[in-house]
This record gives sequence, C-alpha cells and structure tokens, in this order.
Amino acid sequence: MVTADEVGRATGRRTVAVLGATGTIGRQVAAAFTRAGHEVLGVARHPAPHTARHPFVPLDVAEADPRDIADLLAERNVDVVVNATGGWVVTEEAMHHAHVRLVERMLAGVAKLPTRPRVVHVGSIHEYGFVSPDPDGIDESVPPEPTTPYARTKLAGSQAVLEAARTGDVDGVVLRPVNVCGPHPSEASFLGTVLNRLRALTPGERLELVIADAARDYVDVRDVASAVLVAADAAASGTVFNIGRGEAPTMRELVTTLVEAAGFPPGTVKETGGAVESKGGGWTKADIRRAERVLGWRPAIGLRASLHDMWKAAG
Repeated sequence: MVTADEVGRATGRRTVAVLGATGTIGRQVAAAFTRAGHEVLGVARHPAPHTARHPFVPLDVAEADPRDIADLLAERNVDVVVNATGGWVVTEEAMHHAHVRLVERMLAGVAKLPTRPRVVHVGSIHEYGFVSPDPDGIDESVPPEPTTPYARTKLAGSQAVLEAARTGDVDGVVLRPVNVCGPHPSEASFLGTVLNRLRALTPGERLELVIADAARDYVDVRDVASAVLVAADAAASGTVFNIGRGEAPTMRELVTTLVEAAGFPPGTVKETGGAVESKGGGWTKADIRRAERVLGWRPAIGLRASLHDMWKAAG
C-alpha cells in the first residue's frame, strides 16, 4: 500500500489536518507545518482568531460519522493527520469522549481512505502512571500502568493508534510529551493559572500559591510541535516516542523561574498549604534517546526562555 505520506514526500509539499488546532499544542503544530511550507487544515469544534491564518473546518470529531471524516480528508487531499486534541476536561465521561471516542472515530475515518495519511497522535507521558525516579528517565519500554482517569483514557487512545498501526489499518506513530510550557498555555493548566494570577497582581502584592511537592519534566510547546513535524516524515509506523527535555525540576523551581522570567522580585510568591490534584505521577522525566536516535529530534528551547516567552506572549 502506498501511503499519502510517501506521495507527499515525493512532491515536497503536503496537506496536514491538525485536529485540535485551537489548543495549546495544536496551534503550534499548525504554525510549524506552515513555516515548513505545507498546507494546513485546522479542525476543531469552534474557530479561534489564530485559525484564520489557514483553512479551517468546524467539526466535533468525536461526534462525526467516520464516513464524513474520510470524505473531508479525501476532499482536502490530506497527507498527514495530527491528533492534538484533548485537554483539561473534568469528568471521566468527558475524558473518554475526548481521548478515546474521538480517536476511534478518527481511526475509523482514516481506515476508509484508499490512500492512508500518516497519523501522528499526541498522547501523554502520564500514560505510564506513577513511576519511581530514575536517573535515565522514563523510556518507552516502561509498561504503562496509569491510575488516574486522565492517564487511563489517554493511554486507551494511544493504544488504539498503535493497534491500528499493527494491523495495517493506519500508518501511525504516537508521541508522549511531558507537561508543556511556552506561549499560550491552557488557562486551566497549572502554569496557565499561575500566569493569569501573576498578571492580576497589583504592585507590591504577593501571590499565595499551593505548590505540589513534585518534580516534573516540562518541554516547550514549540519543541513538541517540531517533534510532530519530524514524526510526520519518519519511517516508524507503530512506534512510541517520549518527548521532553530530559530534566525534572521541582515545581518550586518551575514557579521561581517563571517569576524571575516575568521580572517580579524575589518573594513575590508565598507558598501555602493545601491539596494538589494531579493528572499523573509526582515525578516525570522523559528518556528522549529514542526520539534523538530515530527522529533526529532534540529540544531546542531552555526552560527559562520558554517561560519568558510564555509571559511575553500573555502580555
């Protein structure tokens, strides 16, 4: 079977459908493919101001008929489908809808096409569950054992892509990025919340904040987008790639770096007690050697620069 990805490589220019184009990762993926000279088709339930830069189709993929999905991809001659959907939904039912049902509908639509596009599915490092700290980080051989609803449903979506690739129904790869930072974070995320609260401070005011006693790898969202870009070309169907910076700063270090990058004086944040809800483990650090070896990918943006750009973009 000749895949659409192989056809696209021959011509040098491809059409890329970005599902979840309005989200934190999706908008950067769309920008990365546009800069690389490809045609981008944004897909999401509703448009956003930045989606006006490229063709956009309003569609709830989780509710769409697979035949309609196939017709859309065929009509637009899509070579690559990037699933950057999902997000900060609350209930397990909503998570299943966003992380499992949507993926199943997408895969069923792709499977109906005579020429299969490459599918790049953005999963999550939290799919591995709670992992004990390891100097080398979490590699792709670690058996996933998720315990939270978010992690369980994200894993189910990733496994569906991998199984479809194994059976030949899809030419697909799975990326498992760590938590993301950088421009335009979700307002419901930890960094998005801290960012908005910092912006609302009056001169001399302190920010009271509950900070998890945890250490987590954070990678710039633009580095995730660059990983998606190279994964769209890689001869690696059915493969999982962990995407991160390969470092595990504490959450206190993360907050301190953000406060400094934003230009606030020391002591701006006052830590308070309280419970912190997490979507995954208290420690994450990605082993990115497979991504380096197979994709030729490495993160290019340091943590301080990423947080500075996040603050600047918010302004």
